Amino acid sequence: MSRQGYNPLSRRAGRTRRLRLTAAAFLLLFAALLGPSPAVADPLQRFLKKVTPSDLLPGAEAFGARVGEQAVVPLLKGGQKVGYGFLNSDFVNAAGYSGKPIHVMLGLDLEGRITGVVLVDHKEPIVLIGIPEKKIRDVIEGYIDLDVPAFARSATADRDVDIVSGATVTIMVIDDSVRRAALKVARRLRLGGLEPEVEASGPRWAINQDLKQISDWETLAGDGSVRRLRLSLADINAAFADSGDAVAAARPEQGDPQEDFIDLYTAVVSIPSVGVSLLGEAEYGNLLKTLSDGQAAIAVMAKGRYSFKGSGYVRGGIFDRFQVVQGDESLRFRDRDHKRLGEVAAQGAPDFKEVDLFYVPESLAFDAAQGWRLELLVARATGPTQKAFLTFDLTYAPPQKYLTEIAAPAPVAEGDAAGRSGQELLLWQRLWRDKLPEVVVLVAALGLLTGIFFVQDWLTKRPRLTEYLRVGFLIFTLFGLGFYANAQLSVVNAMAFFNALITGFRWEYFLMEPLIFILWSSVAVSMLFWGRGAFCGWLCPFGALQELLNRIAKRCKIPQIPVPWWLHQRLWPIKYILFLLLFGASLYSLDMAERLAEVEPFKTAIILKFQRGWPFVLFAVALLAIGLFIERFYCRYLCPLGAALAIPGRMRMFDWLKRYRECGSPCQRCAGECMVGAIHPEGHINPNECLSCLHCQTLYHDDRRCPVMIQQRLKRERRAALASQNLPPRGKAKPEKKDLELADFLPG
Repeated sequence: MSRQGYNPLSRRAGRTRRLRLTAAAFLLLFAALLGPSPAVADPLQRFLKKVTPSDLLPGAEAFGARVGEQAVVPLLKGGQKVGYGFLNSDFVNAAGYSGKPIHVMLGLDLEGRITGVVLVDHKEPIVLIGIPEKKIRDVIEGYIDLDVPAFARSATADRDVDIVSGATVTIMVIDDSVRRAALKVARRLRLGGLEPEVEASGPRWAINQDLKQISDWETLAGDGSVRRLRLSLADINAAFADSGDAVAAARPEQGDPQEDFIDLYTAVVSIPSVGVSLLGEAEYGNLLKTLSDGQAAIAVMAKGRYSFKGSGYVRGGIFDRFQVVQGDESLRFRDRDHKRLGEVAAQGAPDFKEVDLFYVPESLAFDAAQGWRLELLVARATGPTQKAFLTFDLTYAPPQKYLTEIAAPAPVAEGDAAGRSGQELLLWQRLWRDKLPEVVVLVAALGLLTGIFFVQDWLTKRPRLTEYLRVGFLIFTLFGLGFYANAQLSVVNAMAFFNALITGFRWEYFLMEPLIFILWSSVAVSMLFWGRGAFCGWLCPFGALQELLNRIAKRCKIPQIPVPWWLHQRLWPIKYILFLLLFGASLYSLDMAERLAEVEPFKTAIILKFQRGWPFVLFAVALLAIGLFIERFYCRYLCPLGAALAIPGRMRMFDWLKRYRECGSPCQRCAGECMVGAIHPEGHINPNECLSCLHCQTLYHDDRRCPVMIQQRLKRERRAALASQNLPPRGKAKPEKKDLELADFLPG
């Protein structure tokens, strides 16, 4: 037998021509993507196509021309202006549970009253799957007739919000963004007697970074460095009684009326004197290493019966019980902006139940030298799935002693102002800057994986090192890319990409998720070299979860169920059928396709970490349970993303996996040990199914398991023995005899 490797695919006629055609098609597509993208409308123009003028203001007949540089269009009736239409996300931060904006079209009449509210687009998973969207639409209709000038004139304006159980964050974002966007537009257009906000005359202030004095708790609380909101059980019960909700009032908190419901404190710890006093020198030093220039951080401390954090941030990554409001801007913190602290370092500080640090994202405008308030949301159950909500404000203003006067900014030329405004619109750049550490780690991991593939011939000759590298990389993929960074690709991404190509491609949309963009870029490049295997076998968190669980199952002696080849051939096309169905649905409605894409358990298992409704959890757990007995069951037969990658993966131009002429006839060892059944009985590796795990290549070089290598090793040993004139006794050669029995590698 010869060791000379060969590729069975060379038998196929026209292979070279096919590779050239597919490579040319890929390069043309890649060039098209890198070339100028077609002109597309801005968000306002795009979403105006989803509504009619009468949706935003009853009786309106047409949209007018855009109002100057404002993202506002007049609403016309009989050719006369009767109001204005605009998009909430053009004016305020409207990011919801998903981290993406919730887009709502609004109409205002000339008196500043909201006349129409239409939910035009969102990516909220809890609404896409689980909660009927009609419930959300019913809630937002309640904003019609809201008097925006009255809301602006009263800091304690009625904020009764009809929260939908299970969608608290979504409703809060809609409520906040609708009110604040309407207020901004009404001020800019001088509706209802409102005037545009003007910069206050007089001195301008900034935090004095050179002042760092350590103070005790009594001093900090006394001079306003730390602000307090205390609510006793009597206070909270009285507030619900005054709310007019009889059911909530009938369910008071039980206990001593003077017991603390919550004793809440807050402070800006990026002010040096406050930070070093509350955090201590060491923790304040760590804070300085974390913050960028001008970035602020807030400490929130509390004791009592009620938690200002709750547990929602663990499930969804967002703190839904409080928000920070400064001017017309609001901020809700996500888990990545949060750090739990053990205690307050200031001498004489109370013993708090919760002490937490929150970093204000650099992408948001927050001036630590200006006043702000913390809005606390308190919920009370009024039924099995219903709750009543109240908000309480804790205001904060930095003491004057921490401020230093700064000179007024020089007038900005009109051209410079336009340039700066354009820079502020590049949100994706700020997101990349915020995720720079994760980007560096991912790029390094991709570099390592690329190196593994390029030196795979050297690496697979060292099976133990190969095994350690693979298991280590899978652990990184699962816990680093998956559970920590939520960088799980989905067939939804592929459908959204194709949809963008046919409706108007914009790089900015895909650049909003740095890690997802990098992963997709690496997948596109790897198609030329290795097909789908680089992602499916190494970079898919759910795939890593399946494989690691199956390895544990094998260690626990859980029996593995071999799938007969005839059945395997009939099952693996299922994933292609699922992909084609989803792809067809996406051409009709991308939203519908996203709902159908729940056939992927990725969102449940990786993104939401099993914190979902029981049907979704049961589905994901069932797939993982089957995977304990049939390795990579979901990848083999059901994954539409794998099918989507396998189709263009056929354009790969290189065949890295080596085979012998004896592979498949008579030896079946590689085919029997392939974890996804990608090796045909005749020895051919199906590139559409191969996950590039490199196991067959370790066998290819193993002179203890591969029959070809075993025979070559024996020949070498015999030649060495003859050359040394020191032949071993016959009895010592017998143990090697089993190595020559090829029947061990045949089926059965």
